[in-house]
Amino acid sequence: MVEKAIRELSMDLHPQSMVIADLGCSSGPNTLLFISTAIAAICENLANTTIESPMDAQFFLNDLPGNDFNQIFQSLEQFEQSIAQNCSHKGLQPPPHYIVGVPGSFYTRLFPCNSVHLFHSSFSLMWLSQVPEHLDGNMNEGNIHIGETTPLSVAKLYQDQFEKDFSRFLRMRCKELVPGGHMVLTVLGRKSNDMFHAGGMTTAFELLSKALHALVAKGNVEKRELDSFNVPIYLPSAHELRQLVQKNELLDIGDIHIISTSWNPIDDDSGLAVDGAAAAQAAGKSISATLRAVMESLIVSHFRESIVDELFAVFAHNITNHIENEIEKSSLTVISLSLQARQ
Repeated sequence: MVEKAIRELSMDLHPQSMVIADLGCSSGPNTLLFISTAIAAICENLANTTIESPMDAQFFLNDLPGNDFNQIFQSLEQFEQSIAQNCSHKGLQPPPHYIVGVPGSFYTRLFPCNSVHLFHSSFSLMWLSQVPEHLDGNMNEGNIHIGETTPLSVAKLYQDQFEKDFSRFLRMRCKELVPGGHMVLTVLGRKSNDMFHAGGMTTAFELLSKALHALVAKGNVEKRELDSFNVPIYLPSAHELRQLVQKNELLDIGDIHIISTSWNPIDDDSGLAVDGAAAAQAAGKSISATLRAVMESLIVSHFRESIVDELFAVFAHNITNHIENEIEKSSLTVISLSLQARQ
């Protein structure tokens, strides 16, 4: 979808400098993987045209101010060498390109009006700007997200917060996009309209909640701490996303792709999980480490750092037991949207 967007932008707008922003870029290999994909697509387009002055590219990497931008910048020299090698193997010359960090929330304005050709965001927009407004106290008692015992009123607060945040995100980006500009957005979501069943992520949050309950039983966490902890994530359906884009009225939907993928990293290429207690244990540790990377800062800020090791050890045990006993394989739903600003 990114390659298609770059191809269409090159053909329709003929920009001398293409401005591309990655929102929620994080740090590490995935951050620069996106840039390498975009540069490769620009190379292919330049190779297939007769433009005398080649197009250059400006990349803006955005995330919250606490993101490790230094790690990104320190890896750029090696990245540039890799890009040059990859292009030379294809007999191509990488376009002049420049990489800049932009700290700030993507729920606010980040760029000047009509300045960006392509916005990209991957696995970021399911994060809310805050814990749902008006959700406090023990309204979601015993749960850390939308669980089986979560009141419908609480689930509706999550939905309302997502609608508010995503609508704001679209408004901000529409001001910053050039006319005819594109967005490619990928989020974790859910297949159905049922907010209480979002596949593997619902299961993961339920099992993490169960681990916190175990720490409450041991006296290592207070019950009031658990009852007041709510994860600021919402997993939308494709129907919700489509409705919010249409409500915006400034964007056209190109494609919506819905992909189901196993949450078990030990699954083989056939999609069938590897059997055995050892494989389940390995999967439990891997899933626990993954969620810890995402959730640790939230856990520490709400509870304290001293519980983190024990919490995720119990969570890994819960995951292992679940995988060993699950009847139906859990899956993650990934939704990608390709959007274009109206001219």
